[in-house]
Amino acid sequence: MKAEPHLATAPSHEDVSCVHAETCGGCPLIHLPYPEQLAEKRARVVGALSRFPALELTYTSAVEAAKPISHYRTRAKLMVGAQGAVGLYARGGGHQLVDIEQCQVLAPTIVRAVDAIRSMLRDGASAFGELGVQEQGGALRAIDVREVIREVGAESRLLVTLVTSQNVDMGVCKRAAEALVARVPEVAGVSVNFHDGQSPQVLGTKSTHVFGVNSLFDALGRTKHLATFGSFAQAHRGQALAIHNAVFEHIKQLGKFSTLRILDLYGGSGAFALALATEGASVKLIESFAPAVEQARRAAEKLGLVIEAECADTTDALKLAIVRKESHDSIIVNPPRRGVSPFAREAIAQLSPQSVVYVSCNPDTLARDLDHFTRLGYAAASIKPFDMIPLTDEVETLAILRKAQVPPPRTIHEDEDILVVEKAAYEPAVGSASTPLSLTSRVRTIPGMADAVCVTRVDLGTSGLVVFVKRPDLLDAWTKALDAESARRIYIAVVRGITPQKGAITRELRDGSRVHAARTRYRRLAVSSGHSVLRVIPEQERPHQLRRHLSAVGHAVLGDERYGHSPTNRYFEEKNGLDRLFLHCVRVEFEHVRTGQKLIVEAPLPGELRGVLEKTSGAATLKFLEGKNALGHGGSSSLPPTPDEFHDRGSALDVSATPTIIDSRRSSPEAESDGRASVIYTPPLDTPLDTSGKKDR
Repeated sequence: MKAEPHLATAPSHEDVSCVHAETCGGCPLIHLPYPEQLAEKRARVVGALSRFPALELTYTSAVEAAKPISHYRTRAKLMVGAQGAVGLYARGGGHQLVDIEQCQVLAPTIVRAVDAIRSMLRDGASAFGELGVQEQGGALRAIDVREVIREVGAESRLLVTLVTSQNVDMGVCKRAAEALVARVPEVAGVSVNFHDGQSPQVLGTKSTHVFGVNSLFDALGRTKHLATFGSFAQAHRGQALAIHNAVFEHIKQLGKFSTLRILDLYGGSGAFALALATEGASVKLIESFAPAVEQARRAAEKLGLVIEAECADTTDALKLAIVRKESHDSIIVNPPRRGVSPFAREAIAQLSPQSVVYVSCNPDTLARDLDHFTRLGYAAASIKPFDMIPLTDEVETLAILRKAQVPPPRTIHEDEDILVVEKAAYEPAVGSASTPLSLTSRVRTIPGMADAVCVTRVDLGTSGLVVFVKRPDLLDAWTKALDAESARRIYIAVVRGITPQKGAITRELRDGSRVHAARTRYRRLAVSSGHSVLRVIPEQERPHQLRRHLSAVGHAVLGDERYGHSPTNRYFEEKNGLDRLFLHCVRVEFEHVRTGQKLIVEAPLPGELRGVLEKTSGAATLKFLEGKNALGHGGSSSLPPTPDEFHDRGSALDVSATPTIIDSRRSSPEAESDGRASVIYTPPLDTPLDTSGKKDR
């Protein structure tokens, strides 16, 4: 990937200093000169893209600098705590609240409102004092304050949301709202949001309006939209306008606005949709937050514009769009941090727009999604980061995707009979009427592989090695070779909780009316944030064998929607961008049908899974696993069969009992490689590295 140093021209400014800089987690880059902040943000985008070979030629532009970089923030979601503290959690994790009086990034009107709430919380006789904070047995959990400017040059107004427990006294809430407006006249409306106490999100799913206006027009560039309580808003008004201008420049290249059909996914209250409709484009907005959709409709009516605004889950809306055979010239996506779902990416490609405009607030999920889009026939034509939240390490990125040729899969090994390729997650090994694009269809685009047939398969959500024969007449012989006792497939998995160090799971698996014997062996390689990184070997290849066996002993594979633990899956998707199984076929071993030699082929851990490990356990675990040749390399080699630590059969594990720990280890040759950096033998592992701070148990 091109990664030459390239800094945007930073606006002239004085260094920003804050009395909370050492403790507050809100501005981690405040100690750096602004040009260095921009360099770090660009490096974050480049680093995320560099995990994926398909993105290695994608150039990342300079970061668009912000101006101003202090007192810019137009929205603040802040926690409240004991003694009237209002602020953010401290650096280093945990839930120690830092009271951020004199915050240097909040807009002045927001500061005045927050100061007033802080003061009234400390006054036990006030309505806010009566409301109390949840930490001390009261009802108030957090506040959400949004600044709105109705017209260019007009004074700012505020919409304030009080986040409370569900059993709050609404009379007290109304008195608190009235008291706040009396102190801060800029507050135009107050709402109460009800939180269940379980969700990691600041806001709950239900709200009620208690005082003042329910919405206000908010001006941005070409048009304005209706802002309401809890609806999405970019943190920096100037940078939001810069992104809007960049999107318009791209859309303008597609044709006359009056002829264009635009689909706006995750459309919020219509900032993009209304602006495009102002220019004459036909726009359909999809948003799952009902109040935001209603505001988009109302704004369009008041502004005399025509847009189609639908309250729906993005996936459901795209399914319907495919059934209706809708046609769109461009699709805009502005998703939350977890990115675009796998199905939504596939559906977007199936709708076949001229371009996809992707506005991202998370470089890791952006890179993951762009890698998938390349396999769906859309390549990134440009990557432009924007400093949307100065002084933090967050970066907004605008990616423009255009139609491109679907690339063939990466070939790991090829000879006269077979081709071994990397399968990505999300794609089926063999296509169907509903999924015509598959690994097989991509393999058949390779010269000489028009008649290729898939021999081995893995689950849809699993990545890794898949073997193809070049001609159908070779299928039977190679199927027997890959099912032979001497053949095996090795997987890397991350599972919930801490497993025993080593064990085997024996459990029959039902497939319809048939019952199959099945045995799975595993070894824990490392502990990552309280979960286990495993090397896993199935002795048979039954449907979903690894997932079913690991789930049966209480250690489900992360990301497994069918057999896994839903709260853990949801957490890993929200926090770490894991939208697939953490299961990868890292190595296959078999005897070649023609030569009789043992062939060993490996595939490196894909970028999205490396990214999850980096975020959950840091570089130390990755370095340890790479040092043990556990994560795979790209290549193949042949070697006479050699015993290793997995060839001992150990003791079968009854799923009703505690897994057996096998302590015996056998020595083996050191790892060797041919000229292509391929591992042909994996030595036994030392004691697993525990990065969680807890001892193995």
